[in-house]
Amino acid sequence: MSTTQATPAALPESGAHTEPTVSVVIPCLNEEANIETCVTRALGVLAENGLSGEVVVADNASEDRSAELAEAAGARVVSEPRRGYGSAYLAGLAAARGRYIVMADADLTYDWAEIPRFVAELEAGGEMVIGDRMDNIHPGAMPWLHRYVGNPVLTGLLNLFFRTGVNDAHCGMRAVRREVLPRLDLRTTGMEFASEMVIRAAKEGLDIRQFPIEYHPRGGESKLSSFRDGWRHLRFLLVHSPTHLFVVPGAALFVLGAIAAAISLTGVEVFGREWQLHAIVAAALAMIVGTQVLALGLCAHAYGTYFLGDKDPWFDRMRARFRLEHGLMLGGAVGLVGAVIAGVIVVEWIDRGFGELSEERLMVVAATLIIVGVQVFFSSFLLSILGLRRAR
Repeated sequence: MSTTQATPAALPESGAHTEPTVSVVIPCLNEEANIETCVTRALGVLAENGLSGEVVVADNASEDRSAELAEAAGARVVSEPRRGYGSAYLAGLAAARGRYIVMADADLTYDWAEIPRFVAELEAGGEMVIGDRMDNIHPGAMPWLHRYVGNPVLTGLLNLFFRTGVNDAHCGMRAVRREVLPRLDLRTTGMEFASEMVIRAAKEGLDIRQFPIEYHPRGGESKLSSFRDGWRHLRFLLVHSPTHLFVVPGAALFVLGAIAAAISLTGVEVFGREWQLHAIVAAALAMIVGTQVLALGLCAHAYGTYFLGDKDPWFDRMRARFRLEHGLMLGGAVGLVGAVIAGVIVVEWIDRGFGELSEERLMVVAATLIIVGVQVFFSSFLLSILGLRRAR
């Protein structure tokens, strides 16, 4: 048996005379009980529907006869020794030669007869097509936790953060035009690959389509780890959405701190009492931490835009409107106000012969403004440094 090692960094070159219409890509890890059936059914569906195509099995260092059986059934096998769902798919996608690529797992959970429907959507102008399993799950096919908690929550967050509009972001049967793969720039090696594909497609503005498909009980042993893989998906969603991870919480924390500080300084009674020194200390902490988190979010946006190729309309508008000098002036002004307040208090203290003062709350505010001003001032420089990438 011969296998080839695929490098996912680039797409294979293929002339028009050898390019098949469809490449069916199947990731495989110890699936000897199912892989032969999967390959046979996929090839049969292609032949029955007059679709020129191939089946590419990305063997993920299987320890059984999966690769041998896949090749014997008519698949082209590529070997990817680095374990991981994403690793296998990166190798398979790099090796695919078809104009359209249909992806599905090697566990018999998906109906291979659906291939023509995916191809038809791509032919009609779609650039990515995703199946929707959620209303057609066969008994025993999906654990209760995945069906009613994990998948709805993760899909909901993905739609909230990235506005993809998909109903089942983690469906394993999907299709994509091979020509859009370089734009997606897929990188993840684990189960979060499914989320990455949808997120990158949404950020690139691809035409994403979906339709209902059936989901069957799997054959063989599941490779999923509910909590570990769920956390990997959630972590991926958060780190690729600096707005929701940093900017929104940071801004909210700063605003709440500013409101609390104003209430304490003005002596307005809230909940039936005045807010004293402890309240304004907590407010100062919220303002300082909020400013820092907000600055981290802006830097994360800048890094994603300049180094990872991310696209974010909100950040693009902000960086087109505001420059380094705006941040320096804002930080300098805030810090100067704090310094003036502190200076007035110091002068008053000296005038009283270095005696007792009752300006604790005002001094906390002055210190907070100085710290926030310094944060804004130097964070502006950091954003500008990250922006140097644009000159290359």
